[in-house]
Amino acid sequence: MNVSHYFEFEDVVTGGIRESVRHQRKMLRQVGIDATTTPSLGSDVLHLNLMGPRSVWYARRARARGVPVIAHTHVTAEDFGDSFRFTNALARPLEPYLRWAYGLADALVCPSEYNRRLIRRYTDTPTTVISNGVDREKLEGFEALESEYRERYDLSAPTVFAVGHVLKRKGLESFIETARRMPELDFAWFGPLDLSLKGRSTTKLIENSPENCTFTGFVDDIRGAYAAGDVFFFPTREENEGIALLEAMTTGHPAVVRDIETFSWLTDGHDCLKSSGSFVDELESLKDPERRERLGANAARTSERFALSNTAGELHTLYEEVV
Repeated sequence: MNVSHYFEFEDVVTGGIRESVRHQRKMLRQVGIDATTTPSLGSDVLHLNLMGPRSVWYARRARARGVPVIAHTHVTAEDFGDSFRFTNALARPLEPYLRWAYGLADALVCPSEYNRRLIRRYTDTPTTVISNGVDREKLEGFEALESEYRERYDLSAPTVFAVGHVLKRKGLESFIETARRMPELDFAWFGPLDLSLKGRSTTKLIENSPENCTFTGFVDDIRGAYAAGDVFFFPTREENEGIALLEAMTTGHPAVVRDIETFSWLTDGHDCLKSSGSFVDELESLKDPERRERLGANAARTSERFALSNTAGELHTLYEEVV
């Protein structure tokens, strides 16, 4: 089977979407599928990862030629706001565009059940839930980087940490306010700042954060974040799945998350702690190393089903079905 696996704007889009595409291509190699990264109407399947104008052009022509089209639903209007400058203004007109664009596909891949529930309000195109997965091989050996990264950012255990682009949508205000209320702990957010792309309110939040709150900017080896951190703190308000959360769980870190529908697959008190309040009580309880270890071990076991080796077959099956 030959697949055209296209990611429009691949040179500029980063973060979770880029990581998901990398995971998909690794999954395709694992199941022996021959894939090209350029759009092609001569393939058995056209798989699109971002429905920009070029992807839409190819989708329409592929349908006309009888080539099945699969689209990944990485982007929704719900998770587009509070990200970068101008995204709030674009979120409202984005929804009708996505309704039309996703409707051009023969099948849609949703990274979570929550994402699928949103997409079903957009279009009646058939949907399949396939996790973005977690690349366990990428994280191997992270423990060896602990002293280097703690020293580099002057972090003391237990460090509360987050990973990924620093975005208001991902709970930036809660992260900073919680750090302010817990000055005895170090808080670190590992990931690109891109202040020139942020709105004034986001920049102000970062600039006025307390001394115990560190924003590292881009990290050359993301394993260092998981080595230096002890408790993964993910107060995001809107998320399609959360690859960084899966990575933190895979590396055996206990997670504190906002109690939102996206994380309904997690069990409060077993493989995470959920909060709809201030997060302070949950983080306070994880000062206990034994509780951190217990929740982290359970989180690691929960994450096993998201390994790429387990999700690769699901993607292969979908390709066979549409063909």
